[in-house]
Amino acid sequence: MNTSVLSSHPSSPNPTAAPRPLGEWVPPADAPRAARAALALLRRLRQGTLELQWPDGTTGRCGSGEGPRASLVLRDWRACTRALKSGDIGFAEGYIEGWWTTPDLAALMRLLVVNRDAIDTLVYGHWWGRAWYRLRHWLRRNSRAQARRNIHAHYDLGNAFYQLWLDPSMNYSSAWFDGDAARSLEQAQHAKVQRALRECALAPGQRLLEIGCGWGALAETAAAQFGVHVTGVTLSTEQLAFARERLARQGLAARADLRLQDYRDIDDGAFDAVCSIEMFEAVGREYWPAYFEALRRQLKPGGRACIQTITIRDDLFDRYVHSTDFIQQYIFPGGLLPSRQAFVEQVRRAGLELVGEFAFGADYAETLRRWRHRFLDQEPQVRALGFDDRFLRIWEFYLAYCEAAFEAGNTDVVQFTLRRPA
Repeated sequence: MNTSVLSSHPSSPNPTAAPRPLGEWVPPADAPRAARAALALLRRLRQGTLELQWPDGTTGRCGSGEGPRASLVLRDWRACTRALKSGDIGFAEGYIEGWWTTPDLAALMRLLVVNRDAIDTLVYGHWWGRAWYRLRHWLRRNSRAQARRNIHAHYDLGNAFYQLWLDPSMNYSSAWFDGDAARSLEQAQHAKVQRALRECALAPGQRLLEIGCGWGALAETAAAQFGVHVTGVTLSTEQLAFARERLARQGLAARADLRLQDYRDIDDGAFDAVCSIEMFEAVGREYWPAYFEALRRQLKPGGRACIQTITIRDDLFDRYVHSTDFIQQYIFPGGLLPSRQAFVEQVRRAGLELVGEFAFGADYAETLRRWRHRFLDQEPQVRALGFDDRFLRIWEFYLAYCEAAFEAGNTDVVQFTLRRPA
């Protein structure tokens, strides 16, 4: 794996000085108050072991002394201040600015996630430190006009960028390995798509609506293998151009109507089935009723829908929904994860039936692990597209952050199968 983004910084705490347990360790005299507060939090670690190096080279160790293990090299005291003020957003910003580094970002994320209850302030920060971020998140909620800008911010970075590290199927959602670690990412992505389409109970000649058609992977499979006509909508101009060309190249253009359109504006009459793969996270809580109303309106009586979405643990949802995090600020503006309970409640309120659900969060951890390795391996090519150190650090943090959340079970991914009553 290419890790040259990090190679200009120390890769591990100073090997010449044996790290001392934090209980016996006093920070340097010039350490600011925030560093001492961070130290007090780190002394609470109970699972795993963290080795830490301060800017002056002194080192310490905290945790159980056993695995999982990680290390962090602090290069600038401001990282402590930012993290205590703004939680995971500030912690990420310290990494983006180069104020701290680590030889294994994914390992560090895993260690922090499993200790999240012990280091609560480093996860959530202080209310005043996140006030601007909460306002910014609210201002980017997914109204019709803002939704297009939010999608453009992430998905229109350029098809060439995503082609560097996604598999050839161009699926940007969790793959499904079905217990077979030997499966290639492309095979696992294809298995995920086929499962979702099978859940829709499609028959040749029927009409399928795809909300969030991406680069056309599901539309191609539905048209070619299931023999249905696909209407797909997206708000990404880059994805739409790629998807249209893809289906035309396969001789499937006559079986697909792919459009630049908001799901709220679809007015085509009823469809036999609806499929949506990891688009629901971008809807926004205030628009959830409109989304489910669109599902009900577009489905024929008796029709089925398969909605694949990331979920957050039920017990984490209330605090999450009243806050904001790194992903919402830097990766998916306007987005919000449902909890399973919140999703099911919206299904019930819309008058739809939940007829099946399949969770495979461990597969998302593996998907993200493979994406992260591919992304780092392609660093020279990413730079050649005009992206800089800051961009590379944001994206590496994003992929490692999500990988750790799925591995720990804080987040999951679920295919929900719904039915409109006959």
